[in-house]
Amino acid sequence: MFGLLWIAGALFLGMHGLIHLMGFFAYWPLVVIPDLAYKTSIFGGQIELGTVGMRVFSILWLVAALGFFATGIAMIGRWHRWQSVLLGITLISFIVTLLDWSAAFRGTIIDVAILIVFLIASQTIKLIPARGH
Repeated sequence: MFGLLWIAGALFLGMHGLIHLMGFFAYWPLVVIPDLAYKTSIFGGQIELGTVGMRVFSILWLVAALGFFATGIAMIGRWHRWQSVLLGITLISFIVTLLDWSAAFRGTIIDVAILIVFLIASQTIKLIPARGH
């Protein structure tokens, strides 16, 4: 049972990473995504970044995407440092989605849920199953 939950968690993180790719593609801009329109400002239009600043912002979306993918792979591979990566990437994701609240508020809520589950799980179970078990 724990193995299925482990894999489901890793897949969930990978899916969250896919959603972050949307932010990268929309804000670079490489693709038009109707629900994530290109803009040059963040924080509800309060902070103007310009074209170059928005590309930097889009790279943060890409970093979050790759980090969630890497964490999912690390969990399945039972790499012993995946928790640090997950915490760091979730905090980056939280900041990026918070800065784009109007379009990405669901991502902020998911990041908070990931942090809560992680903190509860780290207090109640061993997060890294031994190899072969």
